[in-house]
Amino acid sequence: MSRRAARPARTARPVNCPCGHPVPYEKCCGRLHRGEAAAATPEELMRSRYSAFAVRDEGYLLRTWHPRTRPPRVEFDPGTRWTGLDIEDTTEGTAFHPRGTVTFLARYTEGGRAYALHEHSTFERVDGAWVYVDGTFVD
Repeated sequence: MSRRAARPARTARPVNCPCGHPVPYEKCCGRLHRGEAAAATPEELMRSRYSAFAVRDEGYLLRTWHPRTRPPRVEFDPGTRWTGLDIEDTTEGTAFHPRGTVTFLARYTEGGRAYALHEHSTFERVDGAWVYVDGTFVD
């Protein structure tokens, strides 16, 4: 039997989270998606929901959607690739607020063309947890 020199195992390079934080997905939004933690602010929830769209986590999106505005399901377009998120503004949303808002710009591509979704989103607490209520497009 021939003996080969042992090689160190190849480790995957950590991939930054889709939400834009320079942290691996598993340690950032992945922990929220898995239910290991809850979003502490509307901004953190917005970032985790953006990442859920990027990784196509329908369960997380539905769990974090307000019951009165939640759709029955989330449809993912297989040709959509989310490419970046910029948080432009936040209001309220601390531990002392029942509501908060986040204005963001989400970039994506479809069919090789670049697009952006510019939205002002509203969040509320339901049973102590932040949830997405709705949003209005910003021109």
